[in-house]
Amino acid sequence: MAASVLLRAGLGGPRGAQMALLGRTLLRRPAALVTVVDRSVPARPSHSSAPQGHGGSKAASLHWTGERAVSVLLLGLLPAAYLYPGPAMDYSLAAALTLHGHWGLGQVITDYVQGGTPIKLANTGLYILSAVTFAGLCYFNYNDVGICKAVAMLWSL
Repeated sequence: MAASVLLRAGLGGPRGAQMALLGRTLLRRPAALVTVVDRSVPARPSHSSAPQGHGGSKAASLHWTGERAVSVLLLGLLPAAYLYPGPAMDYSLAAALTLHGHWGLGQVITDYVQGGTPIKLANTGLYILSAVTFAGLCYFNYNDVGICKAVAMLWSL
């Protein structure tokens, strides 16, 4: 089976075997040999290095950890809201859902909006949208049935 794959790839002959073993893209040398053999070659950046612009800052790592914590919190809040509906759960869901949406849309802005002024406008719009969303959910919780009861009413239709 392996021989047929090599033959299809054009690596079946003596020259092909040499290319399979010595080709730059097919052969990876261990890191220890790279430092001994190729000291003149600049090292390629690895995926574990800190992204440019953050300077190895711990704040970026803490923000990422906070995003993951809110996501995991939502996984627990959703079944808890079904089992124990009430005002505390409604306001917890309002805060967690708004924060989760804010951070998610912030990443969309970071990825797709370029230029100084458009980024500032998009971020301002995001903060306004997040504030209005949280205020609307809190208003709904206080003056109406609340998030938990509203979802239960939708499910009963």
